[in-house]
Amino acid sequence: MKHLPNYSKHILLVLLFLFSFRGHTQVVDQVVAIVGQHIILTSDIESQYLQYVVEGLSGGDALKCEIFEELLVQKLLLQQASIDSLEVSDAQVEAEMERRLRFFIRQIGSEEKLEAYYQKSIQEIKNEFMPFIREQLKVQKVQSKIVEDIRITPSEVRNFFRSIPEDSLPMVDSELVIGHIVKKPEISEEVIQETRNRLNTYRQRIIDGDDFAVMAVLYSDDPGSSSRGGELGFYSRGELYPEFEAVAYGLAPGEISPIVETKAGYHIIQMIERRGERINVRHILLQPRPSTQDLADAKNLLNSVYDLINTGQMSFSDAALEFSDDPSKKNSGIIVNPMTLTSRFKTDELEPSMFFVVDNLDPGEISKPVPFRTQTGRQAYRILHLKSRTEPHIANLREDYDKIQELALQNKKQKVLQNWVERKIQTTYINIIENYLGCQFQNQWQ
Repeated sequence: MKHLPNYSKHILLVLLFLFSFRGHTQVVDQVVAIVGQHIILTSDIESQYLQYVVEGLSGGDALKCEIFEELLVQKLLLQQASIDSLEVSDAQVEAEMERRLRFFIRQIGSEEKLEAYYQKSIQEIKNEFMPFIREQLKVQKVQSKIVEDIRITPSEVRNFFRSIPEDSLPMVDSELVIGHIVKKPEISEEVIQETRNRLNTYRQRIIDGDDFAVMAVLYSDDPGSSSRGGELGFYSRGELYPEFEAVAYGLAPGEISPIVETKAGYHIIQMIERRGERINVRHILLQPRPSTQDLADAKNLLNSVYDLINTGQMSFSDAALEFSDDPSKKNSGIIVNPMTLTSRFKTDELEPSMFFVVDNLDPGEISKPVPFRTQTGRQAYRILHLKSRTEPHIANLREDYDKIQELALQNKKQKVLQNWVERKIQTTYINIIENYLGCQFQNQWQ
């Protein structure tokens, strides 16, 4: 059976495709369906059709019919949003637009490259896609409202698992649970002062007439923004370091801040634009560099910790709590997967430097101290601990209950959504042009 489209999952891919193709395809447009007060155009179907083909799906009329039905469901949800007077604020739309723009800019390399490829300015791109994003956010709100009270019981999980044919049970990839003990080298006061002095020199040069953006490209230690002249894009309150925000929100357009210290290092900030509670700023980040001796001291300390654990004098958990400089110390040093927010990693989710270390460990083993960079880019050393590794296997309730529970919950929500669609079709004005009436739809649209 087909599934209702999960728009919250696919929006990013759709928007990425539209960025790539919408400006380069010519489609003779016409209205192919009306759902309540909303329409579907030929171009809507063609754009998503090309996206799916690029992703590797087999093309043809059947795929276009499936896409068309997905769009019918989307418009039905959007019609419900109109009935319920569900709205999303301009701030929500702009925040989502900025989030996606940052993603695309990272993918393509710079704002300039995105503008050149799309042959439009960033503002023109925003203006074109804001209505699309507003619709998608409304659809998400309706979907969430329909299934917000859906829960799953253990017996339902078991029944769902038993209903899966044996030859259709999913394969579960190998997963690893990894811990670490982190030691960040101490930074001397002399190094900190030298960093501050250097940043103050850059600040004075900018005040005297040098271009902030050029200085950021040349000197900033923030790889994510330096190539864009230090520009961060729009952020709302609570999305940046508190110390950074406290200063940034007090700046006037063009004003340059004094030095600001955060966990990432030392910054100077220039206000570009403020829109209500959203700001776009540039910054130059300098991170104090530990000396060779500081790094050696951190490594030597971890070598001693390695010996304590390896000789059985201390457990890994106790050593993490006593010696680690990472917040994970309170959870036995276990690393959280940022992609899933769980403690489990698939091998392709590991950064290469971590993979090449733990790939040589047996479960329960620990590594010698290895260098790495923290999330803020700071140089450090750590010991890695392979807590467990599962082998690829066919899903079963004993090892994979959480995954099966999530699948069962999603299946239950899909059924609730499907029932909702069937009911709403009966009370909503729907008109489909003759060209598409031959499609084999899951629902009786007319």
